[in-house]
Amino acid sequence: MVGAGILFYMRSLVSMVFLGRLGQLPLAGGSLALGFANITGYSVLSGLAGGMDPVCGQAFGAGRTDLVRAALRRTILLLLAASVPIGMLWVAMHRVLVSTGQDPDIAATAYAYILCCLPDLAVQCFLHPIRIYLRAQSVTLPLTYGAAAALLLHVPINFLLVNVLGLGIRGVALGGVWTNLNFLLFLVAYVYFRGMYGAHDGDGAKKGASEAPPIKEEGAEEWWSLVRLCVHSCMSVCLEWWWYEIMVLLCGVLIDPKAAVAAMGVLIQTTSLIYIFPHSLGCAVSTRVGHELGAGRPERARLVARVGLGLGAALGLVACAFAVSVRGVWARMFTTDEAILKLAAAALPLLGMAELGNCPQTAGCGVLRGSARPEKAARINVSAFYGVGMPVALALAFWPAGLDFRGMWGGMLAAQLVCAALMLRAVLCTNWAEQTERARQLTGGRGDGFDVAGIVDDDKRSHAEAAKAEIGNNLLMVADCV
Repeated sequence: MVGAGILFYMRSLVSMVFLGRLGQLPLAGGSLALGFANITGYSVLSGLAGGMDPVCGQAFGAGRTDLVRAALRRTILLLLAASVPIGMLWVAMHRVLVSTGQDPDIAATAYAYILCCLPDLAVQCFLHPIRIYLRAQSVTLPLTYGAAAALLLHVPINFLLVNVLGLGIRGVALGGVWTNLNFLLFLVAYVYFRGMYGAHDGDGAKKGASEAPPIKEEGAEEWWSLVRLCVHSCMSVCLEWWWYEIMVLLCGVLIDPKAAVAAMGVLIQTTSLIYIFPHSLGCAVSTRVGHELGAGRPERARLVARVGLGLGAALGLVACAFAVSVRGVWARMFTTDEAILKLAAAALPLLGMAELGNCPQTAGCGVLRGSARPEKAARINVSAFYGVGMPVALALAFWPAGLDFRGMWGGMLAAQLVCAALMLRAVLCTNWAEQTERARQLTGGRGDGFDVAGIVDDDKRSHAEAAKAEIGNNLLMVADCV
């Protein structure tokens, strides 16, 4: 999962490099467009898709492969419905940005970028659920292979659209959409040709039928349970994600808006690279916690949670050291503008210190997600980012401190440290026996230590064991890197 995350980050890095080579205005406009798209679209779709994470993880642990497939179908339909109003908002983006006081030139450039990203909404509606569907079944290597194949095509696609066809910032946007579509097609082909959604899974479901009754395909209760988890997961993801992107928008009203917005885009790319490691760890923790709770093993779930928090804290130390060590050279990969370089160098140490809280809290969020408690994560994010981080950032950036760009990242530091403390308390105070019972009610599984391999044939049993070993090896690799 770390490998897939790094490969997909490199795809984003290539896009930022192409934007940077086009000049300061395209870089600022592209950064602003991505910020608007993340706030209003990508974060919403990603958050909604996260609602199927505990359902799939716990259902697979309980041997309910029929419920895993049903969650995939329902989540795709839910995301497609949510993408319609999102697309309408993107079409009206230019008026929104101008009315909020953004620089007219940056707003016009950002609008050209986001219009070309509209097809990506439909792609994401399928891409997010399929990735979760595979991960919940401990199938992670195809994600890495698919990301690698998409990345190999991404550079020539961007070169064709930007340099050969001369589409400029529109070419960069279309290149990102094209690459995401390629990734989706690779994953769909894998699922289809491996029979992960067809007759083989159907056989497994029939074998498990004696252990748990089949679900009602379109039952209102199942729909409501999934929608409730999706909405709470969306709130949890968006409240944190929006904070980063709100900072990009606020940079548009600082002293030097073009340099500030462009520098924030560079720093968002930096924190996105660092975030790959705790995010992958959090997803692995979420999947493993879901498996153990679905199988009725609360003590194993507790152990997974504690190991995840420990690795998260270690990753935070490494991330802080990395951000501080590259503060003088990192931004030069994106631009040679001295104003942007100066702002980025001043903020990187603050970014690194914020990761001391971000990494363990991300692992803790994976624990809450795997135990189907995204509403608790949402409450923590509201308290930390908007109850503490937002007032601190505004006070430091504008008045009374007047630290401008550095003040924004001072607010981020305060928010992440508070969030980590609250998340640690929530995980350590968890009643794991109670969460096991909740998992049994959610999935209709036995919840008495039922082994997931019991519902599949011999071939799939070997595949599941190999996949579990793969996850263990990945965690050891992360630990070795630390």
